[in-house]
Amino acid sequence: MQIKFYKYQGTGNDFVMIDNRQVFFPKENSQLIERLCDRRFGIGADGLILLENDTETDFRMVYYNSDGNESSMCGNGGRCLVAFAKSLNVINDKTSFNAIDGLHHASILENGIVSLQMKDVDKVTINKNYLFLNTGSPHHVTMVNDIENFDVKTNGAEIRFSDLYGNTGSNVNFVTQLSENHFRLRTYERGVEDETLSCGTGATATAIAMNACGKTKATNIALDVEGGTLRVSFHKKGTTYSNVFLEGKAEFVFEGIIEI
Repeated sequence: MQIKFYKYQGTGNDFVMIDNRQVFFPKENSQLIERLCDRRFGIGADGLILLENDTETDFRMVYYNSDGNESSMCGNGGRCLVAFAKSLNVINDKTSFNAIDGLHHASILENGIVSLQMKDVDKVTINKNYLFLNTGSPHHVTMVNDIENFDVKTNGAEIRFSDLYGNTGSNVNFVTQLSENHFRLRTYERGVEDETLSCGTGATATAIAMNACGKTKATNIALDVEGGTLRVSFHKKGTTYSNVFLEGKAEFVFEGIIEI
């Protein structure tokens, strides 16, 4: 069986995109998904995303990590899927879609920028050495020195697989402050089990975490990631963060046909 695929990336976080509106893709085959994401024996990606029909919105997002398992929300993947949906003429420049964490709204701006509304956050757990919150995916956020030389994979895996998060694990973000509203971020992603060039839900979590712990009073924050720059904005009322938006580039890379 041959399938048509498309490759997109958002600040270096890359995805295999498949138009599954005809419901042909074998979603139960986790080994196939893992193979398609393999960088040596497949197409190569941090994850695979299916665009499907939805009865309430423009489309539905179904996201799989590169280990082949369906996962929680992916912010950069959502932004890339919006760009993909426009290329298929499913949407124009504004859209709403459903994902595993619920309804999302998005807009395509100038210069390939996609702005994606993320879920509200009403709980940030602040501990002595780290913060934890859920932005559609669970995120551990901790500040470090010398972030450029920091061993993200080793330290991230240690936290991700620790007793702190049990069997489900957590994504792990390491952050350094550059200025009042500017941070440097590196992320270890569960399911990929390595550092990725960017993580949208991680950037969102880090921006909110830095505000929650008092490192910044800004509500519009720039985050330098390995693959570029993301921007997160939000409204804060009490301990609740609403109107949370993740912005950054979402770009087509290539397309092809592969035998499965």
